[in-house]
Amino acid sequence: MPTNLQPLSETSAVILSSTGSASDVAAAVPFGVYSGSEKFLTGAALQVNFVYKRLGGDVVDIELTNANVYSAYEEAVLEYSYILNMHQGKNILSDALGKMTGTFDHLGDALSGPSGSNLQYPKITLSYANKVGDGVATMAGIGGTTRIYSASFTTVANKQDYDLQTIISSSSVSGVNDDGVAVDYAGKVSDSRVIIDKVFYRSPVAMWRFYGYYGGMGVVGNSSTYGQYADDSTFEVIPTWQNKLQAIMYEDSLYTRVSHYSYEIIDNMLRLYPTPRGQDGFAGYLNRIWFRFRIADNSWGEAGDVNTGVKGVNNINTLPFDNLPYANINSMGKQWIRNYALALCKEMLGQIRGKFQTVPIPGESVTLNYSSLLSEAQKEKDDLRQKLTDMLKEIEYVELAKKDQEKVTAVEETLRRSPLPIFVG
Repeated sequence: MPTNLQPLSETSAVILSSTGSASDVAAAVPFGVYSGSEKFLTGAALQVNFVYKRLGGDVVDIELTNANVYSAYEEAVLEYSYILNMHQGKNILSDALGKMTGTFDHLGDALSGPSGSNLQYPKITLSYANKVGDGVATMAGIGGTTRIYSASFTTVANKQDYDLQTIISSSSVSGVNDDGVAVDYAGKVSDSRVIIDKVFYRSPVAMWRFYGYYGGMGVVGNSSTYGQYADDSTFEVIPTWQNKLQAIMYEDSLYTRVSHYSYEIIDNMLRLYPTPRGQDGFAGYLNRIWFRFRIADNSWGEAGDVNTGVKGVNNINTLPFDNLPYANINSMGKQWIRNYALALCKEMLGQIRGKFQTVPIPGESVTLNYSSLLSEAQKEKDDLRQKLTDMLKEIEYVELAKKDQEKVTAVEETLRRSPLPIFVG
């Protein structure tokens, strides 16, 4: 017969029964996340017998109710779901940024958004890397998705400084530049800051006759023409490598051999060197300046009617993950849950026994083991979480890729050491 330990209070002792009842689980668990799952109800009921046996219910009283065990089992399932969702969140966050998110109820169940996202294998798109690469490509002028605009203005004699922000903003409001030509950025600048990417000008045609890259002295082996024709009228047979070299050196040639001007930009204020002097006969007379610019994006707004992902997933909290369905938890997961629920029951039992510390019996008193229960419970919980976390780290997607690489390397090394067959033809 179990030893009946009577507490110091007048209340009768609460003793855990040896078996649970699936029909009682739904009404006993605090959150009811899995109350609709028959398998969960059965698992929680069986946990009562597991706890009863592991804590020695056949020998001593266990001051727990069945409801205590049911709630511990629910907490263990939720903890398991939390750890696995965090693991998967780290795996896919880069690819999920900007994608559809969802809304959740107070139980953590998804109300809207992709269904069962935490049970799906996502497409690997390197979304974050692409976003970074897109910005770099725009800055480098080799691609990207940011619109690049072109604008121009007429220089003024003896005026060295020009406010490009004001020039662009004015054209954006009026819809035309100072030459009366319509601009494609009309109404798009408003109070947004513009980012200048490049400034350039066209030298007089006469300069191109003598120093343009494809005409006159600018062409290797074509000194005899000496600029008799415009650059688009010079014809000759040259090797392909020379064309390639010309293409590579084109911009350098413009800046170092053709241009008579330089500039600097500070706070979108353009300063030209030397100061334009007007039509004074100087060969490098600067009539009009062209430049390319971008309009600073609103980082928090979508671009027109195009979904750019600004309003999608922005951190791990907005991933469309709900609690793992109990039916999808395999045997390994269920064993972890059982052991974690047992540790929670130890913790509760230790807290209960700590209220009494000692219990009187005829002619003596018994000191309860609450402190050891609490320490054991804490250690077991920590160990279970740590083992699960460590295992999940080993199977993160990047680690799986490394393991695949090791497999390929091992196979290649084996094949390298294997003799090659001889085929007779």
